[in-house]
Amino acid sequence: MNAGYEIERLLQFAQKHKLIKGLDVIVARNALLDVMKLDAPYEGDLAEEELEAPTPILENLLDAAAEKGLFDNEVYQYRVNFEARIMGCVTPGAEAVAHKFKKLYKKKSPKKATKYFYDLCRDSYYIRTAQIARNIQWVSHAEYGELEITINLTKPEKDPKTIALEKLQPQAGYPKCMLCRENPGYAGRVNFPARQNHRVVPLSLCGERWYLQYSPYVYYNEHCIVFCDEHKPMEMDRHTLELLFSFVGQFPHYTCGSNANLPIVGGSILSHSHFQGGRYVFPMQKAAISQHLEAKSFAGVRAGILHWPVSTVRLEGAEPAALIEAGAAILEAWQGYSDESVGVRAFTGETPHNTVTPILHYEKERGYILDVTLRNNRTSEEYPDGIFHPHPEYHNIKKENIGLIEVMGLAILPSRLKDQSAAIADILSGRAENTSREAGSPLAVHADWIDELLAKYGTALAPEAAAEVVKKEIGVVFGKVLENTGVFQLTDAGQAAFLRFLQTAGFCAL
Repeated sequence: MNAGYEIERLLQFAQKHKLIKGLDVIVARNALLDVMKLDAPYEGDLAEEELEAPTPILENLLDAAAEKGLFDNEVYQYRVNFEARIMGCVTPGAEAVAHKFKKLYKKKSPKKATKYFYDLCRDSYYIRTAQIARNIQWVSHAEYGELEITINLTKPEKDPKTIALEKLQPQAGYPKCMLCRENPGYAGRVNFPARQNHRVVPLSLCGERWYLQYSPYVYYNEHCIVFCDEHKPMEMDRHTLELLFSFVGQFPHYTCGSNANLPIVGGSILSHSHFQGGRYVFPMQKAAISQHLEAKSFAGVRAGILHWPVSTVRLEGAEPAALIEAGAAILEAWQGYSDESVGVRAFTGETPHNTVTPILHYEKERGYILDVTLRNNRTSEEYPDGIFHPHPEYHNIKKENIGLIEVMGLAILPSRLKDQSAAIADILSGRAENTSREAGSPLAVHADWIDELLAKYGTALAPEAAAEVVKKEIGVVFGKVLENTGVFQLTDAGQAAFLRFLQTAGFCAL
C-alpha cells in the first residue's frame, strides 16, 4: 500500500468537499507528508473518486502509520488521535470557518450557515460517520407515544492496555474539559481525544460569548452543543431560560435544551455550562397535553401538563418575555417545593434536590414551545442511586443518568446490549440454553429479566421473531425507566399532586 498515493486520494477528497483549495492544497500535502514521515509525494496517476466520507482512505493511512510505528496500534485511542491529526491537515482554519459561517448567516440564512458547518464537520471527519452508522436503532411504541432506542456502538469498550495507560497519565489541566474553547487543534492524549479537525463558531447569547459545535458522535440530525466561553459550572435559573430563547431566536430551526445542573439528574459534564440541540423532532415534542392549564398571571401563554412519563409542563406563546416569566415561575416554585406524599423533598439540610430540564423549540404556527421537565435527585436507603432515577430492576438495560436526550424520549443504551440481546434472542428461539444463572455468565446481569421473558414467550419463537421481541421488551424497560424518573407519576394521585404544585407557581386546571 502506497501511503503517498493515499495522501493524494485524501487531498482529492478534501478539494471535492471544499475543505481546501488553491495554495492550501500544497500546504496540506506537505503537512501530510510530515505526519506520515514521507520525503516526497506520489506523482503518478490518480483515479477519480466520489466518496461521501474519507473512511477507506483513513484506514489505509492509519494502517501504514501503524506499520511504521508512528503510534501504538494496540491502543485504540492512539489510532483515533492519529486519525484526527491526519484530518487536521485538510481542515480549514478556525477563523476561516467562523468567517464563512457568519457570512452565510447574514447573507443567506441560519439554515444555510448551520448546514455549511455541519457538512464541514462531517467531511473533516470530526463527526465520525462510519462509527455512527454501526449504531443499532429502532422505535418502540408506548402509551404516551413512540420512544426511540439506540444501542450506542460508536465508542468501543476500553481494552486492558488503554486502562493501564490511563492510570499512568499525570494529572492534566489543559484543556480543563472537553467543552472548553481551547479544544480545537489539541493533539490529545490516551485519556483525552485529539481535536486537530475540530472547529467551533462564536455566538452571542444575551450579549455573552458562547460557541456552537457539533457532537462527534451525533445521536440525531445536526446534534449540536452550545457552550459558554467561560469554564463555569452548569446553572439553572431565569438567565438559563433567557439564553435558550436567545439561541432559538437566532436559530429557529433548532431545538435547544439544557441538562439539569445537579448530579444524578444532570448530564455527564456538570463543570462547564452548555446546552444541547439540533435539527430534530424528539418523541416528547410529539406528546399530547393531558391537562390544559389556566395561566392568568402570564398573558399570552398557553399551558398544559404533558402526557409524558417524565413530569413536564408545556408553555406555548409568541412572546419570549412572557414564556420566560412563566418558565421562571415554575422553576423558582419548584426549587423550594416539597410534597412528602409523593417523595418530593426540596432540601436535605443545605443540599438542594429540585431542578428542571428546560427544552425549547419554535414552530411557525404555534410560536415558541418551552417544555419544563421537573427533576429531583434525592436518594434513599432503598434507592441509593436516586429515587427518581432508573430503579435497580432496570439497571441491566439502563443504569446511567437520565439526561436531556433521554428525557425527550431517545434512549442511549450501552454497547454490551448488542451481543447480550442477540444471546437472549437465541434463548427465546431455543437455539441456546439459558446460562444466565451460571457463574461468570455474560448474561448474569439479565438473569431475572430472562426468567420473565421465558415465562412470557417460551423458547419456541422463530429467530426473527425472538430478535423483535427482545427489541420490544428493551423499549418497554426504557419506558419504565422514564416512569421512574417522573416526580409525579401518571396516576390519579400523581397527577393530583402535580396540580397542587402548579397552583404554587400560578397555574390551575382548566
